Amino acid sequence: MNNNKRWLYLAVATVILLFQGLIYAWSLFRTPFSEIYTDWTVAQLSMTFTISISCFCLGGFVGGQLSKKLGVKVRFLITAVCLFIGFFGVSMLNPADSAGSLTKLYIFYGVFGGGGVGIGYNAVISTITKWFPDKVGLASGIMLMGFGLGSLLLGSVVTGMVAAQGLFPTFKILAIAITVVMVVGAIIIKAPEAPAAPAEAKAEEKEEKSTAVSFSAGEMLKTSRFWIFFLWAIALNSAGLMVINSAANISLAFGGSAILGMVVSLFNGAGRIIAGNNFDRFGRKKSTLINVSFMMIAGILLVLAGKTNSLLLITVGLVFVGMAYGGTPTITSAYTNLSFGPKNFTANFSIANFSLLPAAIVGPMISAKLLEAAGGKYDTCFIAIIAFTLISLVLWVLLNGASKKSVNEDYK
Repeated sequence: MNNNKRWLYLAVATVILLFQGLIYAWSLFRTPFSEIYTDWTVAQLSMTFTISISCFCLGGFVGGQLSKKLGVKVRFLITAVCLFIGFFGVSMLNPADSAGSLTKLYIFYGVFGGGGVGIGYNAVISTITKWFPDKVGLASGIMLMGFGLGSLLLGSVVTGMVAAQGLFPTFKILAIAITVVMVVGAIIIKAPEAPAAPAEAKAEEKEEKSTAVSFSAGEMLKTSRFWIFFLWAIALNSAGLMVINSAANISLAFGGSAILGMVVSLFNGAGRIIAGNNFDRFGRKKSTLINVSFMMIAGILLVLAGKTNSLLLITVGLVFVGMAYGGTPTITSAYTNLSFGPKNFTANFSIANFSLLPAAIVGPMISAKLLEAAGGKYDTCFIAIIAFTLISLVLWVLLNGASKKSVNEDYK
């Protein structure tokens, strides 16, 4: 395997995911849409994001299946077509047709946008990690940092475009820009060629070390450690999503400014690199414990902030939430590769990534109920973060026991 260009591929992949991360920037578009379509309810607007997240997970699964028959360049081009249709379709909505526009928004932004990003996300992650068998965690962390920071780094640009050009022309420009980025990525990025023979050593010389097993998706789903890890990711993601999407509102409630939401996004991205580096250095056991510890520290700080009305504690607590939440997808990528082998990683990762879907429903739903019951106070939400983190800690202990029998894991 020629590694001379792998860092170039990683850089290009990070830029691709930076643009794809715009699908998570729905909050930037929600207000302009509500100003044009004044009869749309908050629930109807929120449904757009829910559909896009659902189709993102489904798109990842479809991408995993496509990888069995199509190369990475073709999958990149399929992503380009889907995203162009999605964003350009939104740009063609009719302000005079409220009901029809809402349905089309669900289809174009939610289905084509979310599904296209899912296919592209799977293609990028599964291809680039093969170039970094020695640094799977770090490579995943860098790429996912780009994905997590998409709305932050490009958000101000998009906001300025909406103000200057209008909402629908902005979507037309984004459709062209994202398509160009995907096509350039398809031209530059290549999948690594499998070595003709074991490159590092002859099989007979290292037979005792050739114990790694590659699991098919069906075989992976039959293991207890997959389901324990899957639940672990749901619990930790749910804890983060209870507050991370409301960071600006929480800051305002404690006397801060809405800019805190951007700070959380920044540490969300940083957490992805931290988790990837920890996974490469310490292995699965310690890196997952560190991530759980980050969320526990966050919960404790936020509870104390609620009792003392301290903006400083709120800020530091949300920073730890961002790092813990950002670290989970990186660990999911690295763990799936390590524990179930690189051969079927594309399909297996698409299944593991479904952990985001129930978390995206459970976390915000419980947070909304608790916030409503508490009359707008966040104290019970902060306590719930600790509760979810304790559940993830129990699952971490169970995962340790289930993983001891795995020949793939470097149990640390």
